[in-house]
This record gives sequence, structure tokens and C-alpha cells, in this order.
Amino acid sequence: MKLAAARYPIGRPASFAAFAELQRRLLGDVAERGVRIALLPEYLSLELAATFDDAVAADLHASLAAIQRHREDWLRLYSGIVRDTGLLVVAGTFLLDAGGGRYRNRCDLFLPNGGHAWQDKLQLTGFEKHVGSIEGGDALKVFEFEGLRLGVAVCYDAEFPLPVRAQREAGARLLLVPSCTDTDAGATRVRVGCLARALENRCFVAQSVTSGEAPWSPALDVNTGEAAVYAPMDVGLPADGVLAQTCGAGEWAIAEVDVAALEDSRAGAQVANDRDWPGQSLPGLVNARVEHVG
Repeated sequence: MKLAAARYPIGRPASFAAFAELQRRLLGDVAERGVRIALLPEYLSLELAATFDDAVAADLHASLAAIQRHREDWLRLYSGIVRDTGLLVVAGTFLLDAGGGRYRNRCDLFLPNGGHAWQDKLQLTGFEKHVGSIEGGDALKVFEFEGLRLGVAVCYDAEFPLPVRAQREAGARLLLVPSCTDTDAGATRVRVGCLARALENRCFVAQSVTSGEAPWSPALDVNTGEAAVYAPMDVGLPADGVLAQTCGAGEWAIAEVDVAALEDSRAGAQVANDRDWPGQSLPGLVNARVEHVG
């Protein structure tokens, strides 16, 4: 199955119609290239804040409230795109009003059969905690598409091994990571997290990123990192774990992922981190013993 992860340049759309036109073009282009799963980045919905006046766009709390009027437009847009293209679209994240002045960072999945599912971001970054109105999700999910089980880890969530391991044990063999980082250190953390999750779970991981600068937005002001598709570092797979990656240009990292071949390759694998995972739970390893020497 061919999948594409976006390196999405943040723009300043004049209207929702302009935003929608770009989405249709971008996703239509990759559908024509045989892609079956397309991944867009975290905080994509905040680009819609640009459709309001400068005072709203420059105020994150005002932006979060304002974009809610486009929620139904958002759902109709991507539902229509998947119906027309046959793609599974993982539409980045929408900061959704959860009531009581609280918002959840929600990743929507749109399936060509008309299905709609979502995964909320679980762990909050320092920035999100500082905002004071964003809350973490409370449910971990795995989805099925054409016989493939997949999970979503929104940006910072990819840096935590246990939830992803739970998704893997529920059958996920592909992890989708919509992300948005504004420093090189942040981009490195998410990239290393993605590589680690691919290694320890013997699965594929795709990461989408925002790119460019948007000085009009307090959340999308600076954007770093590269979109990529990762695999375990083992026999028959890239030694650096990178199947595809953008390099400062280009809108998509596109790669073929063959879960059946990955499973079959275990017989000749150099290591089996996924199968050896339970070894961490041996009684003598659950807690470290302090030894005083000298």
C-alpha cells in the first residue's frame, strides 16, 4: 500500500473556500500517484484563523473560538475528498470545542466508505499546557482500513512508548504521526520518537509536518522538520530506517509499505524487539536495585 505524509507549507488562506481548493488539489495530486493513505499535519485547522481579521488571527484563544464555525465545513470537505479520490485521509488535527471553554486536539480520519473516526492527542506539550484551555484525550484507538490496522499518535504522543505499544498489541502495524514543531530540538524529538516506535514495535511509522513561517499566528509562527516514512532498521530495510523523506523542499514523502513482507521478514531478522518486549517485565528488571560500591 502506498502512503504519503505531507510537508505542509503554512499559508494564509483568504477564505474557507480557498483553503478547501488547496486541500482538493494537494490530495487529488497524490491520489493520481496511486497513494491510498494521505497524512496531513497537526494544527492544520489553525490555518483557518487567517480567514478572520488580524485581531482574531493574532490571538490564540480567539482563533480557537472562531474556527469552530468551520467544523461542519471541515467534515464535509474531507468527506467529499475521500469520496472522490478513494483515499483514506488523516486530516491533521482540528482544535475542537469540548465544552466549558476547553478544546481537544483531534485528529480526524476520513474513509472512502463514508466512515469517520478520530484520535485525540493524549499528552500535552508545555505550550499546550500554557494555553490553559487545551485538554488531553482519554481514549486510545486502533483503526482498520482494507485489512490494515493502524494507530495515530499526535506529535508529542509519539515520544511515549507504552500507548503506542498498546496500539501495536491491538494489531496496529502502521503508526501515523501528524506533527507541528517550531524548533530544531522539537523536530528532532519527534523524529527520534518515530524511529524508536518503528524499531521497538517492528512497524511502519509516517510523520507529517508543518513548514514555513506564519508570523500572523501565535501557534503556527515558525515550523520545522521533514515529513518522512520510517521502518525498522533490519535486514531488507533501510539501515537508517528511512523509507522516504522530504529534504527542505517538496510537499510529500511517499513510500510503499508492505506489512505482509515485514511480518515475513522476521524469520531472518537480526533483532526482534517486538517479540522480546516482554523481557523488560522480568521480576529482576521491573525495578532497578541500587548498589553501593567502593
